[in-house]
This record gives sequence, C-alpha cells and structure tokens, in this order.
Amino acid sequence: MKFIVKNGSSTEEGNAEEPQEVTKRDHHDEPLAVDAEGNLSAYNPITNMTPEEKQLKIEEDIPKNLHDVQRVLEERVGLNRSFDLVMREMIFGAKRVGIFYCNGFAKDTVLTDIITRLTYADSEAVAHHTLETFIEKLIPHIQVKHYTKMSEIVGQVLMGGTAFFIEGVTTAIAVDAKTFPIRSIAEPDLERVVRGSRDGFVETLLTNVTLVRRRIRDERFKLEIMQIGKRTKTDVCIGYINDIADANLVQTIKDKMKQVDIDGLPLGEKQLEEMIVNKGWNPYPMVRYSERPDVVSAHLLEGHVCVFVDTSPSVMILPTTFFHHVQHAEEYRNTPFIGTYLRWVRFAGIMMSIFLLPLWYLMVMEPSLKPAGLEFLGPQKEGTLPLLLQFLIADIGIDLMRMAAVHTPSPLATAMGLVAAILVGDIAVKTGLFINEVILYLALASIGMFATPSYELGLANRIVRLALLITVSIFGVPGFVIGSTLWLILLASKKSYDAPYMWPFIPFNAKSFFSILLRRPVLASKTRLSITKPIDGTRQPE
Repeated sequence: MKFIVKNGSSTEEGNAEEPQEVTKRDHHDEPLAVDAEGNLSAYNPITNMTPEEKQLKIEEDIPKNLHDVQRVLEERVGLNRSFDLVMREMIFGAKRVGIFYCNGFAKDTVLTDIITRLTYADSEAVAHHTLETFIEKLIPHIQVKHYTKMSEIVGQVLMGGTAFFIEGVTTAIAVDAKTFPIRSIAEPDLERVVRGSRDGFVETLLTNVTLVRRRIRDERFKLEIMQIGKRTKTDVCIGYINDIADANLVQTIKDKMKQVDIDGLPLGEKQLEEMIVNKGWNPYPMVRYSERPDVVSAHLLEGHVCVFVDTSPSVMILPTTFFHHVQHAEEYRNTPFIGTYLRWVRFAGIMMSIFLLPLWYLMVMEPSLKPAGLEFLGPQKEGTLPLLLQFLIADIGIDLMRMAAVHTPSPLATAMGLVAAILVGDIAVKTGLFINEVILYLALASIGMFATPSYELGLANRIVRLALLITVSIFGVPGFVIGSTLWLILLASKKSYDAPYMWPFIPFNAKSFFSILLRRPVLASKTRLSITKPIDGTRQPE
C-alpha cells in the first residue's frame, strides 16, 4: 500500500515542501526466505534479527550480571516466551542467585532441600571463593558440576538439570536433580515367557541401563554415552563388556555414530539403525531388537555390543545373524530337551510361513509333483478368481486386519475380530470369492509368521513368500527353484558389521551350527560363539 505524506507544515505564505512518497509494506510484501529444500517462509530468523539479538543468540560467555544472563536466555532458549522455562531469582548469603530450570523436569523435593540449605548460607562464607563454597559446602547433592560456556549449561537444563547463576561469577553450576515422565516397568508384549522375569525396558535411558547393570555386576561392563542430533540432542549409550567384546567392533560402531549428521532422532533407535547400518532396500533386519534386560545381558556376555537410545524401549544388539532372530527366551526357560523341541517347532513354523503356500500352489499347477497318497492336497472345487489372485487378496487382507487390530481400542477388538472372521472370511468362502484350501493354507502360513520371535523377520518372510508365489505362477518349478536360490544367495551375501548373515550355515561351522539346532545344556556351553570374535572366549574354567 502506498501513502502520500507531507514532511513539515505549511508556511504562512501557503508554501509547502514537495510531497514525498513513502511505501509501507504489509506482511505480503516482506521478503521470503528460501531454505535448502526450496521451501518459502515469510519470516527469516537471520535477517529479521537485530545485531544485538544475533550476538546474544550465539553468546558463549556467561555474564556476571543476572539481567544480562536473562537476556541471553531469552534469545537462546526463549525464556519468558516458553511457559515451561523458569528463571527464579533469590538471595543466599548476600549473593543474588538465578535458578534456571525446565518446570517439567525439575524434581521439586530435591530442589526444595537444596534451596532450604542455601537459605542458611552465611554472608561471610560466600564473600570469597563463592563458586567453590557453593559447590563444596552449600549444595547438598551428589551430582554437581560447573560450566563456563552458556551452550553447555543450557544443554544441561534442557536435559533436565537445574542451573544456578551467581551474581558476579562467570561460571554456572548444574545440579542433576531431574525427573522424567515414565511408565511402570512391565513385561514386553512381543517377548512374553511362561516363566521368567517380568521386567522390560521403558522409554528412559537411565532406567534401561540400570536394569542391565543389575544383571551384569562386572566392573568391566562399560556404558559410553554420546549425543546425536543437532536439535534433539538424543542421548545414545553404547554398552559392552570390555574384555569380551571385540575392540574393533566397538570402535567401528562409535565411529559410525560420530559421523551421523542429522537434526534429530524423534523416532529413536529405528532412525539410528538406518544411519549406522547400511542395508538399503534389504527387507531383512540386520540388527536385533529386544525389550528384555535378560536377553540383552545374555548377548553382552556373548560379546555383542548393545545400543541404548533415550525415549526408546527397544535395545539394538550388534552384530546379529539370521539365526539370532529365530531364538526366543522361552527356549532357555525350559529343560534342554523341551527347549530343543520348541526351537524345532519354531523353525518349522518359520519355514512354513515362507514355503508352504508356494509349494502347494506349485503342486496345484503341476499335479504330477504330488507325493503318493497326497492327491487330496489339490482344491476340491474351482473358485471364481484365479488362485494367485485369491492368495494375494487374502494375504493383503490379513495385513489389513493386523493393522486394524493395532489401531483398534481394546474394548472394540473383539467386535473387529468377529467382523473379520464371520462377515469377511465365512461370507467370502460361501459366495465363492475364496476356496477353503486357500483360507486353510494361508492361516497355517500366518501362524508360522506369528510364531517368528522377531517381528521384523516375520514381515520380511512375508514379502519373500509373495515373491515366490508370483515366480511360481509365472515360471512354475524353475521359478520356485531359482527364487529360493536367489533368496538364499541374498541372505548369504549380507553382513552385519563383518558378521556373515547366514553364519554358521554359510560359511559352515559345524560346532556352532549344532548349537543353533539344539538348545544345549548350560554346562555344555564352555566357549562363546566365534561370530563376535570375543577377546575372552571361555565361559567356564577348564
């Protein structure tokens, strides 16, 4: 919009200065900022800041004056704009102190005790060596540290700590008195056992590492922490046993984490996995996730490295093979004989989830392949749709029901199951959309998928099953043979941190393969598996 204004006033002779054109911008005329992805924004946080605001935003020195400290915090973290950030000024022993904290993280009872102690501070005691007096004599807490940079002290507060800024001192004190929103410890839904511990990981990093530390009281058990993400600054912890885990493996994982350059990890361990494990479009999981502290502890004793990510209830286990994903804690909660039986039943279910449908479909296409006495395996009647289309529709329908079950509230889950089983399944068969055999064999394959301990492995096997069905429908017997061979070659060519994915089957290791097939007694396992290249390979003294 344009306005014409006159500078100055009219003289007695009626003369006036020349009119001057002044342009007033509205918000539509402001310059647009373009980011690296080409997105437009009407507000540019760089050009729209005054030089003073720019300087305060990057100020690293802690000012002596509390008013200046407050100005720096206003520009750096939004103090007085973000309602959960609080700056409380009090006087202790004639020294004005600014207490800066995040209201949602502050532990009220601990901070109240600290403030109560500070109110008894003597003026003469804090007059000299003020910082040392506060740290060593006046603040009764076990985790106290001082910082000289504003970015460091602000980072401590945003992680839950409380900062103490003292008037006239260019060093701030951080007290680790924090509390996080946390759910109660309970047994994980995906790794239930009949007998055994009922505790599982939660979304708090300190709680998770404590659950493992409770089981491994070895002084050589190391937990190294780092932060990843420019904005989220997510805490990531690497756990390993120093004299068991391969030092090269530990260093490789740490180096890859240090190379991660991203704004944040809001989705936790899954995003981190994609950054440190180069898997591309490979559907098979290259790391194992576990929510059980006993499972993680057992892998640590085998020489694996475990990665804890704050806000994530799952822990990554590296390196892992295909056979790590098919073992379950229930096998080790029973006798060796029963554990071996359960393992073989689980192996059969996994193989059934991959090969049952393609083999049956192959025998339907080629009746001569049916073994003697199994002629009844073919369909008793023809369906309205081709068999391949029936399989694809039914398989996708099961995926839809599985996703619906996840998103359906518990009170409605029973009703959803009735709808899926009766209104969809039964009616579809009666109307001729599906034949009975398709529903039967697909149900058996789905049971095998649900019996797979690893959720990620079960989904990957489903993709392989669909691919085999399509190749069998197009090429017949050669399609099944070539497809199965390519699947095995794909898995054999993959590595998880230099560990062959199909070990000990490819490359073959007889002793280790025997340990995979049988759940051996505890006293018979005298050495650790060589896949992790453990420094100390003995589990029991000779």
